[in-house]
Amino acid sequence: MSFAVETQLLFRRKMLELMRQPVWIFAGLSSPLLYLALFAPLLQALAGGPGFTGKSVLDVFVPGIIVLMAFGSGMGAGWVTIIEVDTGVLERLTVSPASRFALLLGTVLRDVVWLIIPALLVILVAIPFGFHPNPAGTVVLLAIASLITAMTSAISGALGIKLRQIGSLAAVVTGMQLPLMLLSGILLPLSLAPSWMVVLAHVDPMYYAVEASRVLANGSILNGTVGTAFAVLGVLTALSLWWATGVYRKALA
Repeated sequence: MSFAVETQLLFRRKMLELMRQPVWIFAGLSSPLLYLALFAPLLQALAGGPGFTGKSVLDVFVPGIIVLMAFGSGMGAGWVTIIEVDTGVLERLTVSPASRFALLLGTVLRDVVWLIIPALLVILVAIPFGFHPNPAGTVVLLAIASLITAMTSAISGALGIKLRQIGSLAAVVTGMQLPLMLLSGILLPLSLAPSWMVVLAHVDPMYYAVEASRVLANGSILNGTVGTAFAVLGVLTALSLWWATGVYRKALA
């Protein structure tokens, strides 16, 4: 069986799992919509100020929310992996001839698809309220967001295999998410932050994604910020997939 066929079958299995649990679909949509409904109105007082010089505050806020969705879509993979460990699913896969990379990629691709669909819905919902997305820029923005999801999905799945405890994984994810979110400028642009925070933000990969997403939402595709985001996230995603594949190989040896 070819690698492409293996990946397709495993991706289909993961998608069927998702469709059987519609509560996760609604949960994935509720958070970004609540941010739009309950947090975005608070930004109206900042319109025209530092970081909010565009037509609408949503032109700054919505791209950041897409990046936040990308992170969340990937980080859920570890919980499912722990369930598969506990129920013996991964143990049964030890006899499977399927590539361990294909096993990982089935989950990663599921998470990427589940990012793109809700992200498009959030964008459509935000347009009547003042969001002005550029069509071509939105496509590139979703590509950058997909890299974040692929990276975090691989890391989360591998951590699920290593930790094997939902409480331990939750502690790691929570410990990672808050500083990464705050330093990236997702909710408020870092033009409002002190200089030390701006310097520190450059060690946060999500910072590059947020900066690029806001540029792309305005239609500036051929921009150095976008190139930097692809370079940083591309390297980190490749390293994450390589490391996670090694974890899968060792666990299913």
